[in-house]
Amino acid sequence: MTVSKNNKALPIDAVPEGEVQTADALDSMLEGLLKTTLRTAAPGTQGLEGQRCGLVAIVGKPNVGKSTLMNALVGQKISITSRKAQTTRHRITGIHTRGATQFVFVDTPGFQTRHNNALNRSLNKTVVGAVGDVDLILFVVEAGMFNQADAKVLALLSKQVPTLLVANKLDQVNRRADIAPWLQEMQQRHAFAEFVPMSAKNAKDIERMLGICEKYLPEQAWWYADDELTDRSEKFLASETVREKLFRLTGDELPYTSTVVIDKFEEEAGRGKQKRLLRIAATIVVERDGHKAMVIGDKGERIKRIGMETRVELEKLLDAKVFIEMWVKVRSGWADDEARVRSFGYE
Repeated sequence: MTVSKNNKALPIDAVPEGEVQTADALDSMLEGLLKTTLRTAAPGTQGLEGQRCGLVAIVGKPNVGKSTLMNALVGQKISITSRKAQTTRHRITGIHTRGATQFVFVDTPGFQTRHNNALNRSLNKTVVGAVGDVDLILFVVEAGMFNQADAKVLALLSKQVPTLLVANKLDQVNRRADIAPWLQEMQQRHAFAEFVPMSAKNAKDIERMLGICEKYLPEQAWWYADDELTDRSEKFLASETVREKLFRLTGDELPYTSTVVIDKFEEEAGRGKQKRLLRIAATIVVERDGHKAMVIGDKGERIKRIGMETRVELEKLLDAKVFIEMWVKVRSGWADDEARVRSFGYE
């Protein structure tokens, strides 16, 4: 089952008009530099008529804004976001169709370098698989920054696939003049097709990004119906939504190795004009008893809030009435157990 545009979309946050002017001004400032330093890769062949469709991988180290960018490009929340690094765990496909072009975006986990456990090996396998057979790569970094974690992701990218250097979080850069020398350094690291300074929360920047991506997609028939938004099931989206609320409401207290398993996902048809009913049972898996108490909270207040916020968001996302139950279980060392990692749905 796929989620389509017929379901109610969650709004994409906008930023003040002044932010847009900042991006435009930076583009103007760098225009001469771009002409001399960037080699433009050959875009997809332009046909006189017909449809375009292609895969666009969004890659980068953890917590650079990949999922926020994905949601903005699709126009609806598909991939979960959080301030906590390593939020995205799976290869998530988001679909955006406009005019004759269908964009198939792939959001990936941030490439893991700190801990060599079974979970992280699974996440890295997902990243490598995602960049192997695509038409375009969006390499996302924080504007003006580049470190060893960024370099390890960049080393995975094929020189045969056009790659855009996406300088995200431009609105957080204080000294715009520092971007030009940084760009020259980045071009020495990889032959990027184009440089795109932007903020993923800026609607005009997102529209500009879609226009840039479009020319790299081959002319071929669409893979999905024009109202589809993701190839992931509603059950999967339910587990991701619970996990997002879990991380947002526990902050840095809870280790990222916590996960969510959907034990039950049942659908009942609505009567008359009533919406359908989804009955969901979810288990939050943690590694220690102390983590369990943290998730439950004082007198159960935290897990109640996780459930409430999950229900509200799923009702908007899936256009249904949602009833959700939650439990918390301790599974010590699960992130180091290959078999258990696979049993929880990781590759």
